[in-house]
Amino acid sequence: MKPLIAVDSITYTYKPNTGASVPALRKLSLQIAAGEHVAIVGANGSGKSTLARHLNALLLPDTGTVRINGLDTRVTAHHPEIRRLVGMVFQRPEDQTVATLVEHDVAFGPENLGLPPAEIRSRVQHALLTVGLWEHRQRPPHMLSAGQMQRLALAGILAMRPDCIIFDEVTAMLDPEGRRAARTLMKELHAEDITLIRITHLMEETLDAQRVVVLHRGAVVMDGTPQEIFRDAGKLQCLGLDVPPVARLADALRRHVSGLPENVLTVADLVDALDRIPHHTTSCHNPPSLSPSPQGPTLIESAGLGHIYMRDTPFAHRALKEANLMVHEGCAHGLIGATGTGKSTLLQHLNGLLKPQEGTLNVIGYPLHEPQTDVRAVRQRVGLVFQTPETQIFEQYVGDEIAYGPRLTGLVGAALRDRVRWAMALVGLDFEAFKDRFTFALSGGEKRKVALASILALQPRILLLDEPTAGLDPASRRDLIARLRTLSCPRGGPAPLDSGADRSDRPEMTLILSSHQMEDIADLTEELTVMANNTTVLHGSMTQVFSQREQLQAWGLEQPVVIRLADELRARGWCLPEVIANQEDLLAQLRCRLATPR
Repeated sequence: MKPLIAVDSITYTYKPNTGASVPALRKLSLQIAAGEHVAIVGANGSGKSTLARHLNALLLPDTGTVRINGLDTRVTAHHPEIRRLVGMVFQRPEDQTVATLVEHDVAFGPENLGLPPAEIRSRVQHALLTVGLWEHRQRPPHMLSAGQMQRLALAGILAMRPDCIIFDEVTAMLDPEGRRAARTLMKELHAEDITLIRITHLMEETLDAQRVVVLHRGAVVMDGTPQEIFRDAGKLQCLGLDVPPVARLADALRRHVSGLPENVLTVADLVDALDRIPHHTTSCHNPPSLSPSPQGPTLIESAGLGHIYMRDTPFAHRALKEANLMVHEGCAHGLIGATGTGKSTLLQHLNGLLKPQEGTLNVIGYPLHEPQTDVRAVRQRVGLVFQTPETQIFEQYVGDEIAYGPRLTGLVGAALRDRVRWAMALVGLDFEAFKDRFTFALSGGEKRKVALASILALQPRILLLDEPTAGLDPASRRDLIARLRTLSCPRGGPAPLDSGADRSDRPEMTLILSSHQMEDIADLTEELTVMANNTTVLHGSMTQVFSQREQLQAWGLEQPVVIRLADELRARGWCLPEVIANQEDLLAQLRCRLATPR
């Protein structure tokens, strides 16, 4: 039987025959059968999205062929049928949004198929109910959160009812509950014999697939079942990838405990494996503390903060109400909450992009709720990296983009070049390799690094990060988190911005991080604020907040893998401290209980 998708030795280069040419695909061959569920993974810039765009003829190969159900994508007359067969949910959902209302956007595809109005209405309703956007059907798409925009893009594809759907990093901006719902939906679609191709940097998501294809520098380098692929953790690490978090934890534990099987990939598997190993409950190391960390001076404080988008119009939408926030200097602060709860809106208030409509807000002594406050002075001290980095990139070349802000502050010549080099190194971009690259030719993850570097180059006192690791491959994510840790302030706080102190070698910044990746939050932050129903509902230390398992689940969130595993073991009767803060804490406790009693 012929494959649904047949890719034969294709190559593709962005900007060929120019000094800025970027080879994206190199003699790549791949076959996918009808009804398969395939995950495609690879480091940033490995060619994943470029390959995906070849599968529905958005891009055509320089050499080689792509055939969809036998139809050659190079034949223009085949394109309508190919795009009916293969639908794609883009990495940036804004790229496929065409209408001014949510329900009209979902109807666009079925209308172009010439379907009867009653059938179009039925498909639109079913698609919006499936992705949880029915109540938002009359809203303008640009007023949705980034996670809701991804759901809208998926609804538009579902309404077309294609034979194959490509998901390009569609869960990157979704909250934990949204990711679970998306994974469940994909399983349901696959059960209906729809071919699924999932591009992801979240290794645990690949466990749902029958097959994992690994790309490196535009070519297929590994192809097998998830169990086969994750058996070679060393090779994956060399390729900028990783095993799922549970497998990484099991590998670390296996070095100290005998009897733990290979290829443990899920929390349930690891709990079962540990529970089968003889263990005891004698008192072990001092348990992690639930008490909050010492606090420095207050840098940010809000009370009763509220915001309504498009106020006094028929499209008015409340995004923030009665939000109370306190951020201390020298203490990395996390914001967590379900999609659409107001996290991005709150962050945009903290550097004056949005002015308080209700309540009060003080940032480094500047009362932003007062009209006469110098907002420009605040923005010089508070840098914001947007949820969608493409919205803040406007220069043609990477080096010019990162140099733009420091140049406005008067930095020139060697000092400017050194600042750009420093910022690029901080996010893991090689200066010589990237400074002359076209920004539009970067991968999604590379654009995110450039956007972050452009803000870091300003060396702000407060750094606001909105989903900073979304779209990054596992190695880049680990590297970025480690680098951001080096910016954390000592408890005494940094020298004042205007004191003349030299901050060029290691500028100290207070970090405020919003993320749907609970592992990132646990790795980087010390204090947490939880948002639900567009307001702040819980404050505390990271360990205090993540101890509230049932409440977090009610808000559509989840605990990090390490804390979930500890809870599951506790439910099996293991005597563990109420809170395990990180992997090191858990390993210490498990090693103690799995050791042979003396």
